[in-house]
Amino acid sequence: MNLLLIVAGGLSALAALLHLGCIYFGAPWYRFFGAGERMAALASQGSRWPTLITLGIASMLGIWSLYAFSAAGVIGRLPLLRTCLILIGCIYLIRGMGGFYFVTRPMGRSRGFWIWSSGICLTLGLCHLLGLKQQWALLS
Repeated sequence: MNLLLIVAGGLSALAALLHLGCIYFGAPWYRFFGAGERMAALASQGSRWPTLITLGIASMLGIWSLYAFSAAGVIGRLPLLRTCLILIGCIYLIRGMGGFYFVTRPMGRSRGFWIWSSGICLTLGLCHLLGLKQQWALLS
């Protein structure tokens, strides 16, 4: 079993659960986790959009978690494992690097949100890609 991929899978799963928490607990959680006042306001008004957007993100993060666990050997092998992990790792890295651009242009979110979320995404991207490199031969 690959520790980096287990960490990546666990953190992606945790992020998915936190997103589901935002749906369940509503506006206060959207605000706390930095989704922006617009999302919080829509959630408090009963709009479906925050729920649909957040559910989409949570679903994606859950699937990414399964791919990391699959490559680590925790669960059975999923299709297109190498390709998906490369894409997942790259998406996390791009989001992480791109987020630092928004520190000076926060678009309704705090500087802290962009710094923390970007750091987390960079860490997750590196865990995915370095773990994949370690497992590459076993995933052929």
